[in-house]
This record gives sequence, C-alpha cells and structure tokens, in this order.
Amino acid sequence: MAGRKQFDVDIALDRAMHVFWQQGYADASVDRLGHATGLGRGSLYGTFGGKDALFRQCLDRYSSIYGARYERALAAHPDEPVRAVEAFFGVVLDRIADPDVPDGCLVAQSTAQSATLTASSRERVRTLLGQQRARVSGVLAASGADDQVVEELSVFVVAVVQSLAVLSRAGTSDADLRSVVRTAVTTVADTLARAESPGAHGPRKNGSAGPGAR
Repeated sequence: MAGRKQFDVDIALDRAMHVFWQQGYADASVDRLGHATGLGRGSLYGTFGGKDALFRQCLDRYSSIYGARYERALAAHPDEPVRAVEAFFGVVLDRIADPDVPDGCLVAQSTAQSATLTASSRERVRTLLGQQRARVSGVLAASGADDQVVEELSVFVVAVVQSLAVLSRAGTSDADLRSVVRTAVTTVADTLARAESPGAHGPRKNGSAGPGAR
C-alpha cells in the first residue's frame, strides 16, 4: 500500500540519517547504509538515487525535524530576542542530550567534512547554515538594533551552535556546554543593550541620530 511504502521510506531515511550523522559522509559506505536501512544496494539506489542523493535527502529530513523545533522556540518569544536566542540554544542542548540520536549535529559534521562532499551536497549544507542564520537574524531584528549588529550577532549565534556540536562529539560535559550557552546569551544581551543605547552606533537604522550626534 502507498501509505505503508511512504512510512517505510521515512524509517529508512531516519536510519540513513543516523549513519551519516554518526560516521560522516566519507565513512558512510553504501554497505553501512544498506545494513542500517535494511535495503540492498539495488533497492537503495532505486529508492533514493544513490549515496549522494540519499545524503541530501537526509540533510533535508534533519532540517525539517530540527528546523521546526528551532522555529517554535524562536516564535515563543517574538518580542524578546534574548529569550528567543536562549530558547534556540535550548533546542540545541536538548538534541545533544538526547540518547536516541548521535552526538553533535549532522550539519556541523557535514560542514567539517566539506572537502569530501560533492558540489551539490556542499551547496545544500551551506543553504542549511544560511537558513539557520536567517532564523536567528529574524528574531534579533525585533530588537531594533541596526542591520550590521543583527547580522554579526546572527553569525555569532550560528558559530556557537556549530561549536557546541563539535564540543559534544569530543565528550565535553553538559555543564560546560551550558556554560558556553550562558556566556553566548550574555554576549547577545550585552551587544543588543549597547546597540540600543542612544548614540551607541551613530545614526540608527531609520537614519535618525541619537542625542549624542548633534
């Protein structure tokens, strides 16, 4: 039945995603992928189009699962950018602490192994990083800070997220990871506070100058 087939494909994608996540693209052999999914080489290629196409579908699957969680966390605090960023990091920490998934992050793992990816897969990874940055940028823009501050902080937050993934794979303790997050959230809060101070960055985004710019 069509419904059963779709369900089976989703299960296979989840299992393949875990192989890429745990092993990395280069070490995720077709044999390993076949063993994890229960599909023979012919079925694997017939269903997904080969290892590289399967990898991109796994990236999309990963993005749909965790991207939705990021968006819910950010949307929960639409007028409180610092709390939104804190909630965003909370999703990352929850994923890292989840015993049912590999350590780290599939996107971070793939970014670190960009040299082993095809051009199409490298582009997909860059797109996902860009989407993550855009999510953060959108919520930070609500602070009223100028565009440069918003973009710089967005890059910073995404960089911390990627660093958390790498540190978790190296066995860094939960306490230390949470310490990194607290410092990052404080940095975001302090930067936004300075950006909102009159005259802190000269002319505001709307072109008006603060009281000190007379």
